[in-house]
Amino acid sequence: MSKAIESVPPAATAQSAHPDIQKKSLSWSNIALGAAIQTFEVSTLGQPFEVVKTHMAANRADSIATSLKKTYARGGIAGFYQGLIPWAWIEASTKGGVLLFTSSEIDYRARVAGFSPSWAGLFGGVGGGVAQAYTTMGFCTFMKTVEVTRHKAAGAASASTWRIAYDVFQREGIRGLNRGVSAVALRQMTNWGSRFGISRVTESIFRGSDTTRPLTTLERLASSTIGGALACWNQPLEVIRVEMQSQTKAADRPENLNLFSTARYIYQKNGLMGFYRGVTPRVGLSVYLTVCMVFGGDSIKAYFNEKSKQKKNANA
Repeated sequence: MSKAIESVPPAATAQSAHPDIQKKSLSWSNIALGAAIQTFEVSTLGQPFEVVKTHMAANRADSIATSLKKTYARGGIAGFYQGLIPWAWIEASTKGGVLLFTSSEIDYRARVAGFSPSWAGLFGGVGGGVAQAYTTMGFCTFMKTVEVTRHKAAGAASASTWRIAYDVFQREGIRGLNRGVSAVALRQMTNWGSRFGISRVTESIFRGSDTTRPLTTLERLASSTIGGALACWNQPLEVIRVEMQSQTKAADRPENLNLFSTARYIYQKNGLMGFYRGVTPRVGLSVYLTVCMVFGGDSIKAYFNEKSKQKKNANA
């Protein structure tokens, strides 16, 4: 009898004890759809937002207009897509799956433990964000930042992005390719924790007293947009991350920067407002990503569901 009890998986035991709490279902088709939409997002307006945001965080004296002009001068329209291939594509096609798997499991465990949906969403977002940083996002954000901030003389031949990555790996190993990953982890942890948490609170406000009412697409879009925009409060971590990974040269820039020395350097150079450089394009990026994932995802799912129903009716 005791052996039979011990052989029951923890998840099954927890679910039987809390039949009213269901774990969010995950499917490979949904993960593939998320990867496809995020790749589309970053290949359209997402990367230009990312490039301008990164430029402003690395060159904190530049306004949005100046950043746009300098980015265009670096390579025309293509200048706004530096770091897209392969680094942004690798990141976009993998980070969603990592986030979904991790956050779903933590969210479920937190609700079984008695936490509210808002707190469970926050915990799930925190765990998912950390998992993203230490799996795919660390080296991807580093190489994207390298591409945006390294010097490229107009018309002159420059080393390929693969050559740069190889040289860094030869000199510093995996640690070098993940420079600034601690800042990435903190950013993702606070970003997704805030986004999930704020989105859930907004959803509960929309539902009002009817806590079981399904939200409309517009309400879900608004909740995600509000969550994404307000999650940008952690822009100081993004600026610190960019500075740690930046290839911009400065005579007074300390060597071997860590989180604290980078924060001190930014404050000495640019004051408190220096930590919020690039927050406007980052909010734009967050809103655009939300529109793609919510409207785009729902529309594509509805299309395939309708096609599936039509096929079943035809075969009936």
